[in-house]
Amino acid sequence: MIAPTLEVAGPVQGQWTYADYAALPEDGRRYEIIQGVLYMSPSPNAKHQSAITYFLYYLFVQIQQGGLGRVFTAPFDVELGPGNVVQPDLLVVLKANEARIEFGKFVGAPDLVVEIVSPGTAGYDRRQKQDAYAEAGVPEYWIADPASQTIEVLVLEQDGAYHSKGVFEDQALLPSQIIPELPVKVAHFFA
Repeated sequence: MIAPTLEVAGPVQGQWTYADYAALPEDGRRYEIIQGVLYMSPSPNAKHQSAITYFLYYLFVQIQQGGLGRVFTAPFDVELGPGNVVQPDLLVVLKANEARIEFGKFVGAPDLVVEIVSPGTAGYDRRQKQDAYAEAGVPEYWIADPASQTIEVLVLEQDGAYHSKGVFEDQALLPSQIIPELPVKVAHFFA
């Protein structure tokens, strides 16, 4: 389960910045900051890792080899804004935003974020991270669930909130606005 961590020396929770985060020692753990609060993520399980591999493969072929932009996987920092630093499972940066890729991080809102949920991360991915992504202006957010083999496509609307395009499974194609002609059926992401 993901929860604020009190085990790490640093600022008071709610006051963490990217500079504080960047100064953390390399201890093999995955940290994120949401609203200035430091969180530690558990290690991903086998289903999670398998799904990431398939998402990376299909998105790499479509986006990177297709010349549309770049695809990154965690651990890769995304500084959404002050007090918000995350490591999405996967992120897509289209060509128009490639200038915001720095050596060790991406600054701002990626074009697409994919989170692979597990029982210990689902609440965090659907609350804290979803709110942070919406606040930063991430246009599209996919929540993939290896247990049910489904993908929910969330699109940021004019009101600044995500609205679901639906939960897709099996032979369905995803109605993505960022990758409008993605020819991959949902089942292939979980093969």
